[in-house]
Amino acid sequence: MWAAALTVLGVLALLLTTTGVDGPRAGRAVAAVAVVLTVAVVGWAAARTRAQRRRYEEELAAWAAERAAQTERLRIAADLHDLVSHGLGLITIRAAAARSLRGPEGEAERGNALADIERTSRETTTELRRMLGVLRAPGAAPLRPAETLADLPAIVTAANAAGLTASLHLDEVGDVSAGTQLTVCAVVREALNNTVRHAGPVRARVSVRRAAATIVVDVEDSGPRDGWRPQPGAGHGLDALRARVAALGGTLHTGPVAGRFRVAAHLPDRPSR
Repeated sequence: MWAAALTVLGVLALLLTTTGVDGPRAGRAVAAVAVVLTVAVVGWAAARTRAQRRRYEEELAAWAAERAAQTERLRIAADLHDLVSHGLGLITIRAAAARSLRGPEGEAERGNALADIERTSRETTTELRRMLGVLRAPGAAPLRPAETLADLPAIVTAANAAGLTASLHLDEVGDVSAGTQLTVCAVVREALNNTVRHAGPVRARVSVRRAAATIVVDVEDSGPRDGWRPQPGAGHGLDALRARVAALGGTLHTGPVAGRFRVAAHLPDRPSR
């Protein structure tokens, strides 16, 4: 549009140069007309520029809102995996433990286990329906604060409620970026959920520390419980976690170590100064 405005002004100047004017009064009239036309053309170009900028900003805001909603829906979908894994893991552990008990105490424990299974099933079903309702809704998903390192104790407590005996060792790590904190929580949750399914009600140790410009997350269990039958999931949890860690430039190592299973993540994160 500024090119068009300059073109109009150029044509006007060319006409004035080629046609000329006779007398001072005519010259003043032509100059006034030229000034008016110049102001009008510049004003028109400026107004068009502001209008286009407003449209661009509105489109950019709409695009950002849509991306935020899609990102939240993807996070909710990942939470569905954690929710179902945790609920089914707790039900499996309580059922297996109650089945192995005998005598009067076993009868009482079986009653408690059935009550826990019923409560967990109801809570998991209710939360599952709520999340599916959010995913199906046409509008934006409700945003919630991203997890931080302060959420790690609650994650470990939830794993202990599922039957583990897990401990958390969180060293002083200084300032950590929001993306790294979110990924640390995802690593710990997935590792503990896997322990519940594959090893049963065993001990687990969670460690988070800083090594120079790297945050190191280490989750290791005490080995599978005798007679425990693994309850494998869909098999996508660790693959998705590995991709998430790699997106931050980090590495994820998983596998058995001397009869135990270990999940170790190294996440690059430079401390702020």
